Amino acid sequence: MKINNRTLVLLALTCPLFFLLGFISKQTRPRYYIDREKAIRVEQPGPHDGGGQTTAFPFFDKVKDAKMVFRKRILHPGSAIGYHLQEKQEIYYIISGSGELNMNGKVIPVTAGDAILTMPGNSHGLKPSGNEDLAVLITYEN
Repeated sequence: MKINNRTLVLLALTCPLFFLLGFISKQTRPRYYIDREKAIRVEQPGPHDGGGQTTAFPFFDKVKDAKMVFRKRILHPGSAIGYHLQEKQEIYYIISGSGELNMNGKVIPVTAGDAILTMPGNSHGLKPSGNEDLAVLITYEN
């Protein structure tokens, strides 16, 4: 294909325009997201084959380029997050209730206000103790 002067002028005029449109497009993308519990609430079985019924709140699940996962999960009596090998750092923060954390085969009681950081290569699971719900915030790398 031969490029003539008219084509060069057209390219010279449009390239900055496309650059500017790309810049504007990036500037208009949301820089924050808001999810509301009521809108994202879902009933699910306990993850990692934990069994029972839980209520999950998968915050920011629809954000495609998120680098972190942030969840709230309510473990109802009889449910659990099943014992599993952790491949990435993960934090559990107990919001309410009390439960039993199984960390590498050792059962540790946990209650509201406790935070657990599990490093890769460790295994853990979590279940409520007694007849009350256990609410937990969960975050890890996506």
